[in-house]
Amino acid sequence: MVSSLFIVSVLTALSSVAATGPAAVNLRSAGNYAILSQSGISTVPPSVISGNVAVSPIAATAMTGFSLTLDSSGQYSTSAQVVGRLYAASYTAPTPATLTTAVGDMGTAYDDASGRTNPNFNNLAGGSIGGLTLAPGLYKWTTTLDIATDITISGRATDTWIFQVSGTMSIATDKKMILAGGALSKNIVWVVAGAVTAGTGSHFEGVILGKTGITLQTGATANSRLLAQTFVTLQKATVSN
Repeated sequence: MVSSLFIVSVLTALSSVAATGPAAVNLRSAGNYAILSQSGISTVPPSVISGNVAVSPIAATAMTGFSLTLDSSGQYSTSAQVVGRLYAASYTAPTPATLTTAVGDMGTAYDDASGRTNPNFNNLAGGSIGGLTLAPGLYKWTTTLDIATDITISGRATDTWIFQVSGTMSIATDKKMILAGGALSKNIVWVVAGAVTAGTGSHFEGVILGKTGITLQTGATANSRLLAQTFVTLQKATVSN
């Protein structure tokens, strides 16, 4: 006979690991890249990028400031600023087809994340969320989103967040996104229709699905993936994931 105490213990354990928040956004093959851009990527050295970098449907000339070294296979390049490989649609097969798929997957992920309905939080704090602690859930802003002071994203390792922003998004100079309670950057998605700007010395957490462009100013760091339908600009920035 199973004791009631055992049943309560099992239910408590299951409750403690059950995910809270919206269904995760599937990045598919776009998740193979730290930075993926349809219009180009520029860096002011020395930036530090951990992960693969890619541009498509454009040529490798759209990646500037990296001092690219083309591999003998012709399929990718390397750079002293990138711990990983750099890919472009102008490189040798199968790279162009692989990137076409990745860009399509990026668009699908954007549409999925931006199309989620029934937000748990609607226009929270009028778009000025500095100083707040953000629980798991679906957030929507029909305005710009400004982070003027540090914010905390608090939840467990299984929890998820989707932040939908109709306007631009910015985090101020030297301000930070702080993870608490075991929250993981990979479970946080910012889907932004306007430009995203991380100010000088700021720190960003979470995947960015950007429709307009992403800029990391001097010394900014991002524990993130930068997936942009237009341009990505780095100024002595650090990107890891």
